[in-house]
Amino acid sequence: MTQTFPNSRTIPLGVVVRRTPGATRWAKFAWKATAVLPGAGEADWKVLRTEENATEFHAATLPLTLYVSDAEAYAHELQTRAPSVYAVLRQNEQTGDHPWKVALVTASPYEGQDYCDSSEELVEKIVMPEGLRAWIADFVDTYYEEEAFVKRRRKNMDVNRSDNGIGDPRIKQANDVYSAPRRKAVVN
Repeated sequence: MTQTFPNSRTIPLGVVVRRTPGATRWAKFAWKATAVLPGAGEADWKVLRTEENATEFHAATLPLTLYVSDAEAYAHELQTRAPSVYAVLRQNEQTGDHPWKVALVTASPYEGQDYCDSSEELVEKIVMPEGLRAWIADFVDTYYEEEAFVKRRRKNMDVNRSDNGIGDPRIKQANDVYSAPRRKAVVN
């Protein structure tokens, strides 16, 4: 674990990508990030296992950095039914066996959502292992304080005042200013 910024924490996080046969003739394979490996060493598409037509790769190891400014986002993610991290996959510029590269891993659902706006990237939601969940929860407990909700109130408002639909008192008008305008009779 290394510190990169004051009050931040970083851990290397390996990303496991699963390759299965494509569902159509236009897509030879389907790719999906399926798991993370906290504290993993360096990897470059290392084959972890092969079962029938599916192959799992340790695609890359990237730093997962937690920032104090994003502590609220981590707290909200930990409160979900299945707390997750997000892996962003981008198309690989180099042609080869692996058309995707892992560009980023984050524990912030807000940052993950920001990357969903582009149609050129895949954003995969990966359930956190227990150890990673505890590590993030410790960070949230250390740095996050939930702000108490304070209902805003108007000051100096006279609640007994009545407008009665008159509108601006400086403008002379016989009827309600909020009523629909009437058509004038057209004489031929």
